[in-house]
Amino acid sequence: MSSENTAAGSNKERAISFLKQVAGGEVRGAYQKYIHPDFSHHNPYFRGDQDSLMIAMEEDASKNPQKTLEVHRAIEEEEIVVVHSHIKQYQEDIGVAVVHMMRFEEGRIVEMWDIGQPLPEDSLNENGAF
Repeated sequence: MSSENTAAGSNKERAISFLKQVAGGEVRGAYQKYIHPDFSHHNPYFRGDQDSLMIAMEEDASKNPQKTLEVHRAIEEEEIVVVHSHIKQYQEDIGVAVVHMMRFEEGRIVEMWDIGQPLPEDSLNENGAF
């Protein structure tokens, strides 16, 4: 493990940095800096290994170079970080509300879950998704 990760701040800060770097298209750099060698994930659309998700993230970044991620809240409790964000694939996109949960070991993400909810054009809820 790099001492850079342990000096980089809290796991919450590392989780947010990872997500922003991935959304900005710097997928491999984000993986090298923030992902633990024993990483696994629970996204049901891809195999559970590190490379499958990384390749899918790279393909998405190349198809959607204008992607944005706006973090609305992040919670850290022991080794778990939860990040609630708004992801848009392009400027006019209504987007998706996404919750990422990450478990950290040794300052790196060792396990990750993500849940997304497409935002409707006409929501009945006056409070909005965020």
